[in-house]
Amino acid sequence: QVQLVESGGGLVQPGGSLRLSCAASGRSLSMYYMAWYRQAPGKQRELVARISSGGTTSYADSVKGRFTISRDNAKNTVYLQMNRLKPEDTAVYYCNGVVPFGSWGQGTQVTVSS
Repeated sequence: QVQLVESGGGLVQPGGSLRLSCAASGRSLSMYYMAWYRQAPGKQRELVARISSGGTTSYADSVKGRFTISRDNAKNTVYLQMNRLKPEDTAVYYCNGVVPFGSWGQGTQVTVSS
């Protein structure tokens, strides 16, 4: 069973940057289509970025041009570089497969506020 641990969140001012990491254990992620999701208070979880096993990426319109997803298969880790952050990016961020694995990590809180 795969375990996913997200980290790198925090409090940042609008316009700032953060880099999130998702470290996996229990299974190699290298062959999986991976994604970052986020869930804001009172809202459903949404997929914001995805990356194929070959490195092809796609993004939700709300983050396109500001967020970059990447992966390091040797480290079994997926990253999300977030630039030009906005208050509406405030949420708990999770990583998982595009077809989610059975379990979710605890997520990492991102708060964008002045």
